[in-house]
Amino acid sequence: MPNLFDPAELPVAGERFETLLTCRNVTIERIVSSAEPENIAYLQDQDEWVVVLEGRAELEVAGSVKTLAKGEYLFLPARTPHRVLKTASGTLWLAVHIH
Repeated sequence: MPNLFDPAELPVAGERFETLLTCRNVTIERIVSSAEPENIAYLQDQDEWVVVLEGRAELEVAGSVKTLAKGEYLFLPARTPHRVLKTASGTLWLAVHIH
């Protein structure tokens, strides 16, 4: 049986994305972050809900800095500019994309 907390190979930089489920208009991803996030500005056509399962992260969302610790989550409406500023090595996320 798959397990969200199974060890994942840490990326050297950025994040590693693994699609867990795609069904109709929803995609669920497991994301593992390195300690060095890539400087990518996201502007997605879909809504996204993310939760930090392990670790911590700092994001810039529409010009404001948001810090997420284990168990904290955030809803990003479609077309909301955001980027990952900082992450602890091995930060584990669950992301739900709603198309």
